[in-house]
Amino acid sequence: MPQHALSSACRFSRTAFFIILAVFVFPNAHAQNQPEPLAVRNVRGGIWQVQGGSGANTGFFVGKHEVLVIDAKMTGESALAMIAEIGKVTPNPVRRVLLTHSDRDHVNGLSGFPKGLTIIAHEETRRLMDGAFQEDALRSRLPDVTFSERLTLRVDSTELILLYFGPAHTCGDAVVYFPAEKVVFIGDLLFIGRDPLIHLAKNGSSFGWVRVLKSILELDADLFLSGHADPAGRVDLEAMIRSLEEKQAGVKALADQGRTLEEVKAAFGVEPGGRWMSLVEVIYRELSMKE
Repeated sequence: MPQHALSSACRFSRTAFFIILAVFVFPNAHAQNQPEPLAVRNVRGGIWQVQGGSGANTGFFVGKHEVLVIDAKMTGESALAMIAEIGKVTPNPVRRVLLTHSDRDHVNGLSGFPKGLTIIAHEETRRLMDGAFQEDALRSRLPDVTFSERLTLRVDSTELILLYFGPAHTCGDAVVYFPAEKVVFIGDLLFIGRDPLIHLAKNGSSFGWVRVLKSILELDADLFLSGHADPAGRVDLEAMIRSLEEKQAGVKALADQGRTLEEVKAAFGVEPGGRWMSLVEVIYRELSMKE
């Protein structure tokens, strides 16, 4: 057999082998990359949470004549699927969308929402979205209402308050507080079982995060809905504050000893590489900037 034909046959054999391996040894490999089906649950009163689909958890509030949505999923397709699920709960139209921050898994699904909605976000979130949104389908969904510290809205007789306590996950994290129901949507301000993700490029801050969580705990609320966890209680926020403060203290102690960033990361067992900057590195860089 000619050498080039032999090489082609070898390439084909290796390809065929991996196809067979994927089908028979890893039959669920493709399925594992697919998002979980949407799951809609009533949380309290007219408040609902949506988990699954592409992107972070979202929520919505059902009023007598309208629906108010909180965060928008990652893709237009997932947003359309969410809107269809809302339609199973109520025939009322979606009139307003509130955004907790600018990460794409919370805002890119806006492309699937109908035009003409009122989109509300913190002013820093709009600024970040304005810099990131390049497609026409997203440019036309930039927030048209912004706030700096506090914005009170009403849906029928229900009051909800958008609050900004400072930079944490990003520089524009807003929380949506339902005082009567004692429920707060907190976006990505809570991670359970893993370190939080902080976007230094968006002026996020681990020290700011602690202050923000403490401010949230001053609200008269007992149920907290976040982007990447099940409904949580006050103890979950308190546990995250302790975890952040302990890690901050540990990093500071090593930095005060003159340890380099790489030495500090090694001391905390931070693996090299990774898509996102580790919490240890964020804290170290924040401490360096304070000097």
